[in-house]
Amino acid sequence: MKREIIITNDGSTTIRIPDWNENYHSTHGAIQEAKHVFIKNGLELFQNQDSVSILEIGFGTGLNAFITFLESLNKKKVNYVGVEAYPVSEDEVKQMNYVSELEATQYQTIFDKMHSCNWESEQKITDNFILTKRKQFFQDIEDKNQFDLIYFDAFGFPLQPELWSDVIFKKMYDALLPKGVLVTYACRSSIKNAMLSVGFSIEKLPGAPGKREMLRATKKA
Repeated sequence: MKREIIITNDGSTTIRIPDWNENYHSTHGAIQEAKHVFIKNGLELFQNQDSVSILEIGFGTGLNAFITFLESLNKKKVNYVGVEAYPVSEDEVKQMNYVSELEATQYQTIFDKMHSCNWESEQKITDNFILTKRKQFFQDIEDKNQFDLIYFDAFGFPLQPELWSDVIFKKMYDALLPKGVLVTYACRSSIKNAMLSVGFSIEKLPGAPGKREMLRATKKA
């Protein structure tokens, strides 16, 4: 499957799959979207906790993991699990400009380590950031009561509707701790209904630049 690197509207890179007419991040701005959806409306809810456990559905380019690392510097311990069925290539990683666009060149080695470290085992990126990358289909996730927060960053509903089903969201619900939160860039009625059907409470929030709305789902206590 052909993949190409493109520049989004905020100057940050993403990967495009022309045959699918699909991008890894919003073309309105990859970094903007990640900060708005996953940090502002997700991670910041846990700013008073000393530690946070995060499951990312779609590790992809590592953008969300790297921004989370930057946001958590000297603040809290992060246990981060990234699930990805089709890891990006080393060449693609080298073409991502997130470190420079985030003005974080002193942490280039951290971004590189996130991609070069082994899969399927816990890796100490820093004393406060533990990363586990799992090469796994989302349908095979079986975690129970483990995470405070889920970054749900799968490909869009039109391309892979099965990833936005009640079957998958039941797995997400089970993976969260009580009062745990799932955030995603998407907001369509079928997705909201699938979340509601497995027990989540739902909030519609303003979307990232270029998008009207997003969803935040919370597991009951």
